[in-house]
Amino acid sequence: MKTNEQYGQFTGPAEVRFVRTLPGPIERVWDYLVDPEKRSRWFAGGPLEPRPGGKLTLRFHHKDLAPDETPPEDHKEFHDPGASMDGVVTRFEPPRVLAFTFGSDGESVATFELTPQGKDVLLVLTHRATGGDLPYMAGFGAGWHTHVAHLIALLEGAPRPPFWPLHTRLRADYEKLRIAAQKS
Repeated sequence: MKTNEQYGQFTGPAEVRFVRTLPGPIERVWDYLVDPEKRSRWFAGGPLEPRPGGKLTLRFHHKDLAPDETPPEDHKEFHDPGASMDGVVTRFEPPRVLAFTFGSDGESVATFELTPQGKDVLLVLTHRATGGDLPYMAGFGAGWHTHVAHLIALLEGAPRPPFWPLHTRLRADYEKLRIAAQKS
């Protein structure tokens, strides 16, 4: 399995971490994290106030990511007509660190850490949940895995992988990984 296809690692029942190598430069990758239009092409659009404490709205409309695919029943609203989540920027250190809250009640924090490595950029993405978001960790793992695969394809100028088939398969795999992490 290629490095960029490896599963994220559960560092505990409330945290999953992904390590990926992206084509740079770092400023280009940063733009895909903070620019609403570019972010909408791989994850979710919506405004982001570029400062700690700034407001963030994630607007998911996965029909734009997978126009010819049928989502699983429990994700139909994210596909079409779309759904929004509000959050707060907790770290904003261009072009190296972006972190924000989101989830059921802001009970998750996603942290993107970027490090230049020659022409490439090392991405470490950590998703940490508390309270109400803990039961959704397998879904977050599958979601980030799938969304970052789309980001990599965009940055490489390659075709994006099928979204919903990949997400559905990965969700079952991440549930097994989550359970294994709870036992260790």
